[in-house]
Amino acid sequence: MGVKKKKEMQVVALTICHQDLETLKSFADVEGKNLASLLLHCVQLTDGVSQIHYIKQIVPLLEKADKNGMCDPTIQSCLDILAGIYLSLSLKNPLKKVLASSLNSLPEFFLPEAIHHFTSRLQEELNTTDLYSYRKVIDNISSCMENFNLGRASVNNLLKNVLHFLQKSLIEILEENRKCAGNHIIQTQLMNDFLVGIRLSMMLVQKVQDFQGNLWKASSSPIWQNMCGLLSIFTKILSDDDLLQTVQSTSGLAVILFIKTMFHPSEKIPHLISSVLLRSVDCTSVPEWFMSSCRSLCCGDVSESAVLFLCQGTLAMLDWQNGSMGRSGEALLVDTAHVLFTLSSQIKEPTLEMFLSRILASWTNSAIQVLESSSPSLTDSLNGNSSIVGRLLEYVYTHWEHPLDALRHQTKIMFKNLLQMHRLTVEGADLVPDPFFVELTESLLRLEWHIKGKYTCLGCLVECIGVEHILAIDKTIPSQILEVMGDQSLVPYASDLLETMFRNHKSHLKSQTAESSWIDQWHETWVSPLLFILCEGNLDQKSYVIDYYLPKLLSYSPESLQYMVKILQASIDAKTGQEQSFPSLGSCNSRGALGALMACLRIARAHGHLQSAADTWENLVSDARIKQGLIHQHCQVRIDTLGLLCESNRSTEIVSMEEMQWIQFFITYNLNSQSPGVRQQICSLLKKLFCRILESSQVLYKLEQSKSKREPENELTKQHPSVSLQQYKNFMSSICNSLFEALFPGSSYSTRFSALTILGSIAEVFHVPEGRIYTVYQLSHDIDVGRFQTLMECFTSTFEDVKILAFDLLMKLSKTAVHFQDSEKLQGLFQAALELSTSTKPYDCVTASYLLNFLIWQDALPSSLSVYLTQQVACDNGDKPAAVVERNTLMVIKCLMENLEEEVSQAENSLLQAAAAFPMYGRVHCITGALQKLSLNLQLVSEWRPVVEKLLLMSYRLSTVVSPVIRSSSPEGLIPMDTDSESASRLQMILNEIQPRDTNDYFNQAKILKEHDSSFDMKDLNASEVNIDTSTEIKGKEVKTCDVTAQMVLVCCWRSMKEVALLLGMLCQLLPMQPVPESSDGLLTVEQVKEIGDYFKQHLLQSRHRGAFELAYTGFVKLTEVLNRCPNVSLQKLPEQWLWSVLEEIKCSNPSSKLCATRRSAGIPFYIQALLASEPKKGKMDLLKITMKELISLAGPTDDLQSTVPQVHALNILRALFRDTRLGENIIPYVADGAKAAILGFTSPVWAVRNSSTLLFSALITRIFGVKRAKDEHSKTNRMTGREFFSRFPELYPFLLKQLETVANTVDSDMGEPNRHPSMFLLLLVLERLYASPMDGTSSALSMGPFVPFIMRCGHSPVYHSREMAARALVPFVMIDHIPNTIRTLLATLPSCTDQCFRQNHIHGTLLQVFHLLQAYSDSKHGTNSDFQHELTDITVCTKAKLWLAKRQNPCLVTRAVYIDILFLLTCCLNKSAKDNQPVLESLGFWEEVRGIISGSELVTGFPCAFKAPGLPQYLQSLTRLAIAAVWAAAAKSGEQERDVPISFSQLLESAFAEVRSLTLEALLEKFLAAASGLGEKGLPPLLCNMREKFLLLAMKENHPECFCKILKILHCMDPGEWLPQTEHCVHLTPKEFLNWTMDIASNERSEIQSVALRLASKVISHHMQTCMENRELIAAELKQWVQLVILSCEDHLPTESRLAVVEVLTSTAPLFLTNPHPILELQDTLALWKCVLTLLQSEEQVVRDAATETVTTAMSQENTCQSTEFAFCQVDASIALALALAVLCDLLQQWDQLAPGLPILLGWLLGESDDLVACVESMHQVEDYLFEKAEVNFWAETLIFVKYLCKHLFCLLSKSSWRPPSPEILCHLQRMVSEQCHLLSQLFRELPPAAEFVKTVEFTRLRIQEERTLACLRLLAFLEGKEGEDTLVLSVWDSYAEARQLTLPRTEAAC
Repeated sequence: MGVKKKKEMQVVALTICHQDLETLKSFADVEGKNLASLLLHCVQLTDGVSQIHYIKQIVPLLEKADKNGMCDPTIQSCLDILAGIYLSLSLKNPLKKVLASSLNSLPEFFLPEAIHHFTSRLQEELNTTDLYSYRKVIDNISSCMENFNLGRASVNNLLKNVLHFLQKSLIEILEENRKCAGNHIIQTQLMNDFLVGIRLSMMLVQKVQDFQGNLWKASSSPIWQNMCGLLSIFTKILSDDDLLQTVQSTSGLAVILFIKTMFHPSEKIPHLISSVLLRSVDCTSVPEWFMSSCRSLCCGDVSESAVLFLCQGTLAMLDWQNGSMGRSGEALLVDTAHVLFTLSSQIKEPTLEMFLSRILASWTNSAIQVLESSSPSLTDSLNGNSSIVGRLLEYVYTHWEHPLDALRHQTKIMFKNLLQMHRLTVEGADLVPDPFFVELTESLLRLEWHIKGKYTCLGCLVECIGVEHILAIDKTIPSQILEVMGDQSLVPYASDLLETMFRNHKSHLKSQTAESSWIDQWHETWVSPLLFILCEGNLDQKSYVIDYYLPKLLSYSPESLQYMVKILQASIDAKTGQEQSFPSLGSCNSRGALGALMACLRIARAHGHLQSAADTWENLVSDARIKQGLIHQHCQVRIDTLGLLCESNRSTEIVSMEEMQWIQFFITYNLNSQSPGVRQQICSLLKKLFCRILESSQVLYKLEQSKSKREPENELTKQHPSVSLQQYKNFMSSICNSLFEALFPGSSYSTRFSALTILGSIAEVFHVPEGRIYTVYQLSHDIDVGRFQTLMECFTSTFEDVKILAFDLLMKLSKTAVHFQDSEKLQGLFQAALELSTSTKPYDCVTASYLLNFLIWQDALPSSLSVYLTQQVACDNGDKPAAVVERNTLMVIKCLMENLEEEVSQAENSLLQAAAAFPMYGRVHCITGALQKLSLNLQLVSEWRPVVEKLLLMSYRLSTVVSPVIRSSSPEGLIPMDTDSESASRLQMILNEIQPRDTNDYFNQAKILKEHDSSFDMKDLNASEVNIDTSTEIKGKEVKTCDVTAQMVLVCCWRSMKEVALLLGMLCQLLPMQPVPESSDGLLTVEQVKEIGDYFKQHLLQSRHRGAFELAYTGFVKLTEVLNRCPNVSLQKLPEQWLWSVLEEIKCSNPSSKLCATRRSAGIPFYIQALLASEPKKGKMDLLKITMKELISLAGPTDDLQSTVPQVHALNILRALFRDTRLGENIIPYVADGAKAAILGFTSPVWAVRNSSTLLFSALITRIFGVKRAKDEHSKTNRMTGREFFSRFPELYPFLLKQLETVANTVDSDMGEPNRHPSMFLLLLVLERLYASPMDGTSSALSMGPFVPFIMRCGHSPVYHSREMAARALVPFVMIDHIPNTIRTLLATLPSCTDQCFRQNHIHGTLLQVFHLLQAYSDSKHGTNSDFQHELTDITVCTKAKLWLAKRQNPCLVTRAVYIDILFLLTCCLNKSAKDNQPVLESLGFWEEVRGIISGSELVTGFPCAFKAPGLPQYLQSLTRLAIAAVWAAAAKSGEQERDVPISFSQLLESAFAEVRSLTLEALLEKFLAAASGLGEKGLPPLLCNMREKFLLLAMKENHPECFCKILKILHCMDPGEWLPQTEHCVHLTPKEFLNWTMDIASNERSEIQSVALRLASKVISHHMQTCMENRELIAAELKQWVQLVILSCEDHLPTESRLAVVEVLTSTAPLFLTNPHPILELQDTLALWKCVLTLLQSEEQVVRDAATETVTTAMSQENTCQSTEFAFCQVDASIALALALAVLCDLLQQWDQLAPGLPILLGWLLGESDDLVACVESMHQVEDYLFEKAEVNFWAETLIFVKYLCKHLFCLLSKSSWRPPSPEILCHLQRMVSEQCHLLSQLFRELPPAAEFVKTVEFTRLRIQEERTLACLRLLAFLEGKEGEDTLVLSVWDSYAEARQLTLPRTEAAC
């Protein structure tokens, strides 16, 4: 097999100075055997790897020397040189470690001498004074301390000097860092050096022996003084917040380590550190050295970050194990916890938050260590009920949903450690009844499953106490967790928890039960819910379960596979046999058991749980099921089946013949997948298969080569290796044939994408690298001229993905252009590319770019281009590919620039002509495309310099030409050009209006472009030409005018700006800069870079067209990224200077400013975004901090109207920054201020400020709560607990509370005019996304309680929508258990009927709050317990007390409606809570009161004439819902008698109000649908059985569309046999007349009614046909009309609903009309219905196609058709359904003996509609050309696929002998028609220009498709005449291009 070569180790060779080299030479002996000779050989080598070999020989050579060698000057000199070598090597050089390892084995008698020399050399290093060499010295000292005895001894000897050096170097580095402020690169390097220095200081203290004693602790000791100096430096750094936090953090560690090392006595260290942390140091009791070194920690104001890092040092550097620090250590541990809790409420900076979480987790680890040392005093302080653990749990609950993954991970560690801590405090007690664990488990289970932290904490709890106790509380937990696995964000958490649980459960069951019976219980708990999801879950659920959970389950329990397969096989067999013995495992509309089986087998095989593929097919799944899986209607089943075939845990497993056949079958029908995800998976799986083929072929080849032909069969293969290899080769060729065939003319985007991707994988996998002896297949061997042309034509696709894939594939095939194209053809391609680069259609220039790049890389450019090379480059065969590409790129760019220069010059004279004839952006796009693929290592630098300079100038010129349009106040619409002088004069007025603001000189006059205009050649104009009036004769020369629209001018301008911006950005990114002007290795000078920056600034700050500045932003980002990495300081500081400049400009914005204050500040936010986003993320982000501070201050409210513009800019910029994901968590500290600005800005009197504030607020909501993940606006997936929200943004707590109080006071004011406080809307929007959590704790600091009364008062707002929002916002603030009390409290505040003065707004707001609270309570999990019913009963009693609000005593219909809604909701709640609740309701008198309300309502008494009142529709709907509930309740109680019913359904249906009728019909329709589907328990209620006449009468008189539609639906649900005979009696229409009436409605009405009427008409006509078989001719005309109606309803322009109705009709009538063994319809009508099926199968809408496959499934599953195919009764995909439908149709034609009359119709389908060719002719001569009109983009339907299938089945049918041929007259007519079409096609092909496939793609493709159809007809006709033999049956419809031409009429030249 092709083994990858191991990457060779890169080792930099060692070198020595000249003096040392001479020394070695002087000591080297002649034989070359002494140490000097060895070292000399070593240093003379240039390969580092070879030098390693010599270094390893040093010690063995020295071991041979005796002790006398110590005096040998040779050895002494060599040891000295070795010391020099070691210290000269870089830290990461492998030679350094090898040398250290060797010298560690040095004989003892050489050690003193060696140490002496090392010490001497190290001293020289320490004497260095070059600041930038300090890092090398520090690295050397560090490496000496790491496992190197000589080095450690040398450092010990020089400890004083080393510490002095470290002190000196750290001071100097800090000073240099201060001097280099602003130079990010240097500062980063210095900070890294500083960090390494601190770490070295700590290493020395920990590893050097001298520090173990006390001798050095004397104050006069140099070591002590250096230690004090270093401690002073570390303390200073710790308090310097301008330094990197990693440096501060490490300093914190060093401070504690040094204190621990220096302080005496050690017993007092914990007390000292505790006082430092608590900031309570007694300065009089600490040593003087401590005060002098750590004064800022003792007396100064210590920053939060400094305290945090000291806590980190305390936990990391002190020894917590074994209780070594005693009681004082325990006190320090507790103090540290309290300090950290204090910091957690103060620190909000994301990086510090991350540090804090890690330190808290570290604290829990330390606590466990202390508890393990049996510390009784800490047991009470650290058990589960202690305050510390409570605070830690609060921290966990607050942060377990934090957006940072790393922080969430720390909360998991903390929680796990907390459980361990509690276990240690209750050691020996039983854990399960422990109250702490019980309460924790219950509270976690009460939480909702959308909380990520719930999963991790439950997982920890399972590991701690076992899963059996959790399952005992709720055994449905596995199913609940699987249910949430449709949410991608929760899947990893859910699958991890499930794995933890099932592992723990299995271990528990095995330990409890000796027998094997436990496995059944385990399967029932964990496997059965999984199988249910696999069969019945939604698509996302299944996919995620398969990807995440199933592999874990099978990996842990492989034996469960047999159980799964057994269950699923039984379920499939039951379904096949039409039995439902396993109803829970997949309905007919789901993936079902087959999909689940394939998923399980796929995972099992991929993970090695199946022994071999053979076992799988023979024992577990049949061949038929594999094929069914490969074409199943559900994509996931197809993917899983393909995965089963392709994936294997053994990469060399042989691919069997059956597998290859199945793969071929799969590819035939699955390339045209519409889902990008499915396409990606198909291509990925097939690539795995190809890799398996490649690797197994290598094994087979070796087997063949090892001459094992006569040996017994090898286990790898059951046949000879050469046979398998040949099969592989044939299979790969066959696959490639299928893929190239799929690239036929008119193939869809998805087919081309799939085919090209798979071909690219084949070319990639089966490449032939150097050294590989054998490759089973090479794609290049199967490429011929036709296939090359096919790949080239893929460049014409309107989808760039296809162009990219085709280009990449052609690049993988070596020099294809030169092989298959002559020079004339290549010249044509080049000319086509140049022509396309000036096309007015934007996608054409992309094609041009790919064509040019292809010619460049294939070295296939015309020789005429060589004139563009001033420096002649050799072009011989010895050229390197990179040099050839560079030369070709240079020539093409020069050619394009020459053309562009000329066009820009013309555009400067007339931009309108340029827009219409030669928009310049195409040229620039091609230049950018050519440069993008160029290597950075340029050879022709002198050629490139002038080109780049000219390119920059050209870009600026072009930008100058088009910028006036882009900077216009309204670039999109104010430059329309018209075709008559009257319009032009009107336009002149518009242009003059914008003149004062935008001085766009080009548009002073409206231009009418005429053909005889001397300055403009209409022949070159690729724009549309319009004849103004063809009937008018114009004297003199005919004038044709061209409509140069605003769109054309605008597109030309903004695309030009876009391309220039991208070009400039790419130039900065790709081309090397010249560090100094005279440098020879750079192309861009510093001045040019500055010019580019200024260009971007001007463009972004002044452009007003979004497309222009968005893409300029892309280019500018590239520039800023380059500048930030640039070593040139002046360039590096440019972004900062630009930022200050624009901020100053924004501050002083005034009406005359050029900055755009509309259009969301246009490009200004983009400009600032680019400057900030490119700032190095690992730095302090100073630019971001300063910018945010400025913007927040500008965005605040102001009384000065003059400062409105800066405020608008600031709000718009803030919005952009908060939306920018690249700023990540760095932007979070400013969210609170941003929210304040947005909420306060919403109160501004200026509309622009309010608008910008709203946009900012929207961005903030997304930034805080995340991207909306649920369709429900109020879903908890996009919400946050109040504690988490206010912990993250504590400043918002008092702000929101204060604002809400102000709003509430305003709402409640007694002023006559209601004050609509504008910020209420935003406040409530925030608050309704918060909710109370049981885990919020008891702390009142951030309690949500204070908000509740204010939200209730907001419900009194005079604004209806605000009252609704207040009601919704209140719900999450009230805990579920507190809802009943809150509802009772609210109901008590409602006025009594005797009250004289009350406000309806207040009543309405209160009732809405009651309604929403009651709804939330009814949706809670408490639905069935007794407390729930008791609470509802209490609420019902309270409701009755205010019942007057639902009666006429209440004059307001709006409040009446809400109260009635509450009553209705109560009935629903009580119905849900218990089935036998009627006596309860009756005992309360509830239904009696309801009946009273309905009887006294306007539904019964009626409304006064022309009554109108606010809220009437709402009131009627609420009342109707309650009335319907009352009717059903009465019917349930009294049976059929309508006793005690206040109103009947008949009365409701006769209401004058459509709202009443619609709701009633909706309720009745639900009952009818349930009865029709069999879901109703007792069928149709007796109450409805006698309403047939009523519905017929209603159908005739109903004029409200919605109600009429529902009536028709009800009639459709009923059996026509029951109501059709009554039509004459009820509505005076005979059944036949009723049918005509229904079809008239279906013909004339709008979509939904038309669809329902069509369904009803079809049901009626089916009833007629089944009941009146003998009198069929009586309704022949109606039957004909119905067929035409069905055909018309299939048309593409109709709504989806109409076509779905047709599918339903065809499916239901298929046995009657489509597949009837004795056809009822005429053949033409039957085939017309079949054509409808085929049309619907080719619909562009997947829902229609999927529905149409049901028709095909029904058709091929009838008794007379089920033998036609092998897929009867199977759910199939639309792609194969098309082929199956044609197969069934051809079989039926034979059954009906109608082949002869049917053949002309089928040949007509094959040839296409008569207007298809007319369209081709019209498109050839079409003059009008629209700017954005693309080719006929087909996403699914492929004409030639239909032709292929039809042709194939017709050939099969005609090849059978038992049929009568058509009459000679019919054949003659067909031949004549096809012959005429051939002649016309030939003529049209001749009219095409050269390279028509590129320049006239649409017309060329249409002709090609029509040509293939004609060719297919010719073949069939030739076969009918007997001119072709049997071999024609297998001819492809799209054989090679040349063959196709031979079968059509002669042409002068090929189209390609």
